[in-house]
Amino acid sequence: MTIAAQEPNPRDSTGYYYSGESTQFACRADQRFSYCMYVPSGYAARTAPLPLVVLQHGTGRRGPQYRDNFADFAEAHNAVVLAPLFPAAIEDPEDLHNFKFIKYHDIRFDLILLSMVDEVAEKLEIESERFLLHGFSGGGQFSHRFFYLHPDRLRAVSIGAPGRLTLIDETQDWWLGWKGMDDALGMRPKPELLPSVPVQMVVGDRDVETWEINNPGESNWMDGAEKAGATRVERLHTLRRNFEEHGISVRFDLVPDVAHEPMKVLGRVKDFFSTILNKDDSQ
Repeated sequence: MTIAAQEPNPRDSTGYYYSGESTQFACRADQRFSYCMYVPSGYAARTAPLPLVVLQHGTGRRGPQYRDNFADFAEAHNAVVLAPLFPAAIEDPEDLHNFKFIKYHDIRFDLILLSMVDEVAEKLEIESERFLLHGFSGGGQFSHRFFYLHPDRLRAVSIGAPGRLTLIDETQDWWLGWKGMDDALGMRPKPELLPSVPVQMVVGDRDVETWEINNPGESNWMDGAEKAGATRVERLHTLRRNFEEHGISVRFDLVPDVAHEPMKVLGRVKDFFSTILNKDDSQ
């Protein structure tokens, strides 16, 4: 069922919750996971499907906060925002990191996200085949690994301050590199498509605390992760160099006077996504 979206009207119990800041919806593919949206006021007057922006949360699971902080962008560009929620403690009450490495037990978080996109596309007229993706911290881990697997679904990707990297490297075991990725995930990366996707990397210049990202022995650690650098800033520079060595151009934003603060880098993300949408609209 496609929603005939309109200006919010409290007498319309369906359309109202698909306008502006939506309610939280369970994902039909797996109801352990959910999402919320921002549907811009210009949706009702659309003449074509609207761009889609996906904002992937980090360990703090602040999806609605990301969505709310992107409302001005959604209104300015007449874009729909989708913010997934992948709760902690799925199957394991102590787990915090499930979505970051794409697969957890029998759950494929990349495919869950694509199911959410398809589900939204059944209700709203959006450009679901290719969308803009941003993730910060744990979301930055997810976003660059999703990029390797699904570049054909991305209009652009913004990778924010990931604490642990997967490099384009066939000699290092998954998840430090690509070796064994096909066995671990059941699919291969698509290196030939990566250079065609615009990439941003963004991190605060004061994002230098190491207590969370250097934790040998914990479930989200592999020996060798430390070789990418001591801080998130150093590690993101390592990822930039790795991308550029493989022909992938990177816009690198080092945001002054910002520590590990996801909402404070969103201005740079909005600027990057604006250049993508404005460029595509002019062609």
